[in-house]
Amino acid sequence: MALDTGALAGKGALVTGASIRPGIGFSIAESLAAAGADVVISARNEPGAAALADLKSHGVKAVFRAADLTKPDQIADLIGYAETDLDGVDILVNNAGANHPNLIEDIPPVDWDEVIAVNLSAAYHAIRHALPGMKARGWGRIINIASTVGLVGYPTVAAYAASKHGLIGLTKSVALETAETAVTCNAICPGYTDTALLRRVFVETAELLDTTADALRARMLEADHPSKSMVKPRDLGALAVFLSGEAAAQIRGAALPMDGGWTAH
Repeated sequence: MALDTGALAGKGALVTGASIRPGIGFSIAESLAAAGADVVISARNEPGAAALADLKSHGVKAVFRAADLTKPDQIADLIGYAETDLDGVDILVNNAGANHPNLIEDIPPVDWDEVIAVNLSAAYHAIRHALPGMKARGWGRIINIASTVGLVGYPTVAAYAASKHGLIGLTKSVALETAETAVTCNAICPGYTDTALLRRVFVETAELLDTTADALRARMLEADHPSKSMVKPRDLGALAVFLSGEAAAQIRGAALPMDGGWTAH
């Protein structure tokens, strides 16, 4: 997907889980910056100076704010900081994610609670704090990064699947509540995307299934992606830019897959 350079000039975007390159969050932040939006990126760990420099190279403001999204008070603070940094959060991208693959009977409660907190509850808290400002300014875009596993089930990732199904439900409800406003809420559902998180998932799941990460990757692409190719983070960024633009004003409550054909099965 091609980027519409300058289309988002004057807008401010907050992207969570965006400190790792290459990754979905950072690629979305970079795509929004390339389209002219000022950006705040957030994660637990600060990115290198080069990452912020890359964002600023597009001639926009770029700021990092640390936050632990398992803690609601830190999410409230994050939105407050971003509102100040950006003169208002016009685009909120809830991207931060956690996953601890395991069989359902072996999932420790602490892992379940973390996945639900980061993948689902954090989006609720961020939306709750950001939405009033969007309504007051008369414009906003909320983009929740769900997953193909938010549309279908999958073994060994029950907590992740539950959180992403919930995130899509949250997306639809927020979209209906804002349907008569200029605020939209949609979800992007990536398939297998070449990120550090997925590489770790391949390693951990391979151990559970007594195989190798490379063999599991090939097998999963063969089984689930008719394209036989992984999703590129930059393409997800381009989709986020589109959803943030005026052409997507009547896309509301959608869960848009970018999954190599997985959910077309």
